[in-house]
Amino acid sequence: MLSQSAMMFACGLVAGGVLGVAGRAGRFCTLAMLEDAFFGSDTRRLKSFALAAAVALVGTQLLAAFGLVDLTHSIYLIPSIPLGGAILGGVLFGIGMALVGTCGFGTLVRIGGGDLRAIVVFLVLGISALAAMRGLTGHLRLAVTEPLSLRLPEGTTQALDSLLASALGRLAQPIAATVAVLALAAWSLAGGQLVKSPRLLLAGFGVGLAVAFGWFATGWLGNDDFDPARLTSLTFVAPLGNTVLYVATMSGAHLDFSIGSVAGVILGSFLAAILSRRFRWEACDDARELKRHMTGALLMGTGGIMSMGCTIGQGLSALSTLALSAPITMLAIAAGARLGLEYTMTGEWRPALRNLLGMHSWSVK
Repeated sequence: MLSQSAMMFACGLVAGGVLGVAGRAGRFCTLAMLEDAFFGSDTRRLKSFALAAAVALVGTQLLAAFGLVDLTHSIYLIPSIPLGGAILGGVLFGIGMALVGTCGFGTLVRIGGGDLRAIVVFLVLGISALAAMRGLTGHLRLAVTEPLSLRLPEGTTQALDSLLASALGRLAQPIAATVAVLALAAWSLAGGQLVKSPRLLLAGFGVGLAVAFGWFATGWLGNDDFDPARLTSLTFVAPLGNTVLYVATMSGAHLDFSIGSVAGVILGSFLAAILSRRFRWEACDDARELKRHMTGALLMGTGGIMSMGCTIGQGLSALSTLALSAPITMLAIAAGARLGLEYTMTGEWRPALRNLLGMHSWSVK
């Protein structure tokens, strides 16, 4: 019989494997969805992400409604709105994502496809995440973000249904969840673009179900009084750091759902790349490219911890709990990504900022 940690690792492996296949075969990429929307007016990948959010939201809220998962134990439903971390961390993560060319999840997908640059990004992102969680930059992170958090009344969390409970009572959760799901599903399926792209459609469904499964696995399957699993779902910043720590020491961390999900994405992407005959070794062209990747990884690791998640962690997992930080962080990530993408095209930050703001006549004296 599997131990608790081994079972959680196996569940993470399955959930991560679904994302790995979706990222490689289904072209599910969070930076690409923003880039397509910003510069190509193509919202198909963005609609796939919205569909994943709707599916994750339905599954997660049903689990909570039937008492299978207590979402109040998740890291997202805290008694404050972390504005500083969400905005500043989100912008830093978005810039880093643009410099690397993908997010933490996409980095794992790239490793599965044979990209050696992604291994460097993995290591730098993981170490910088550890430093921001419990190391050198941790105190600085708290000093910057904690004063900018908006404290909420006692007994209230940043969940949308919790904020609306005083006005709607017990109807707050079903109303908030239903409105959010209908809005996301309606927009994702509007125009029929997503229906005409079966791979993106299936990827959206699969990723959304994987997020809901993450809550089920850690909240119900892992509900052991003697060895309880930490309630969590898919996210790819802190787990990369924990994976590095586990591989290096086997004592600073233990096998769990998050480490399993990291391994699962790599494995799923690898299998999809092999089956499609698209696995190939890749490396940096020069030192300049390597520097850009390492800088981006540092920003993603630090910013991702400040914002308590990445495009998957906040955009899907946190959103599925109705956490208010999710849309705030995603808007900040989108702004940072746009700035970073402008920089990669211009090579300078000032023109990139002018292009972002649409103020071509603006100058700094």
